[in-house]
Amino acid sequence: MKKTLIFSFILLATSMVASAQLPKFNIGIKGGVNYSKLRSQADLTADNSILGYQAGIFTRFSIAGMYLQPEVYLGTKGSDFKLRTANNTVVTQGDVKFTTLDLPILLGTKLGTSKLNLRFMVGPVISFKIDEKTTFAQGYQEVKDYNNYKNQAIAIQAGGGVDLGNVTVDLRYENGLTKMNDYGQKQNLWHLSLGLKLF
Repeated sequence: MKKTLIFSFILLATSMVASAQLPKFNIGIKGGVNYSKLRSQADLTADNSILGYQAGIFTRFSIAGMYLQPEVYLGTKGSDFKLRTANNTVVTQGDVKFTTLDLPILLGTKLGTSKLNLRFMVGPVISFKIDEKTTFAQGYQEVKDYNNYKNQAIAIQAGGGVDLGNVTVDLRYENGLTKMNDYGQKQNLWHLSLGLKLF
């Protein structure tokens, strides 16, 4: 009887450890807002952030406190600009807004339980331009061809998040690596998103 109890305990403990190490898979929907701007290295331009949105789906593969999270979402981003002379006089202004399809692949770690945890993540994102709207005046065209924006860009995302049951909240910063035009502008933004795990 004693041997049977010991054997049963060992079998139960082994199965619990094994099940704890099995990969877990989630898929869900997400949406949120972002605050973006095209950063320029030129002193001629003052760039200001604009508010945009994002909406899409995410998947998450978790094992042993680590996870891989590929996503796909549609979003808007861009910037508005003021072109100034050497004595800081505004010559002209304009804005640009992109609609993009974004594909981040994030690697992260989490602390806590499956029902309540704190997460940290980092990874690359590639963005494909679907639409572009600009309101640039002639003054910008005389300095550089601002309308010649690339159709795709690569960036890096890093941030943190919280899971509460099936609800997930993320705050991330996205730093552009690709020069979007000949003027050397790079897209940077903050994301705040709310997601729901469907299963």
